[in-house]
Amino acid sequence: MISKSIVSLCIPTDISFENNLTKLILLLAQAPEDAIIVAPEVCLTGFDYDRFEEAAEFTPTALQKLSNWVENRLLIFTAITRIDDQFYNVAYALHDGKILHAQAKTKLFNLGGETNHFSAGEEAQIMSFNYNGIKIGILICFELRFKSLWQRLEGCDIIAIPAQWGKIRTEHFITLTNALALMNECYVIASDAHNDDTSGMSGIINPFGSELRNNGAETLSLMYEEHTVHSMRRYLNIGIKS
Repeated sequence: MISKSIVSLCIPTDISFENNLTKLILLLAQAPEDAIIVAPEVCLTGFDYDRFEEAAEFTPTALQKLSNWVENRLLIFTAITRIDDQFYNVAYALHDGKILHAQAKTKLFNLGGETNHFSAGEEAQIMSFNYNGIKIGILICFELRFKSLWQRLEGCDIIAIPAQWGKIRTEHFITLTNALALMNECYVIASDAHNDDTSGMSGIINPFGSELRNNGAETLSLMYEEHTVHSMRRYLNIGIKS
């Protein structure tokens, strides 16, 4: 049975893109060599619409540097990305110097102005991918509110949620991430930014609903245990096939 360290980050977004990248690399290097690490949504730049093109230009450089550091770990985060003269909020899964998986955010948060700056991705991109025998899926922040997207990731062992979740809706973030773990009988790794206007409530929830939440620390860690997923799906068989 597979056992692996999983890590959720809860870090602020600095105005300096380089400082954010340096911080992420430092935390990446401190994680176990085979850890699965989830960082907050657009953690390298934030939603800096005044420097939007600069943020997109920074992404390829950041991807290259992070690829050099990730080694046998898996790092999941999102970054502002330009594709064919359009801008997307793309989730990347980096492993062994390569992009193992990428998907653009499909549900843009209008209250935050995202629809004025980003193009939406295709829901068909929301699919599981395999990492060392673990089936992993990603939902980006606001996508967590759409039950149809939960169904697209049914059967995943882990669902990662990189987010910049509004502080005034903190309880929604806690409730939805807990419910996702219970509904899909899987681990959920939720990573929110630790900014003045975000919840800062990163968490790791197991298939039985036990949760580990941020207490001011930059990192939360827990062991992913494959047998826990299988045990829950046997204990309460609701038709989820691994």
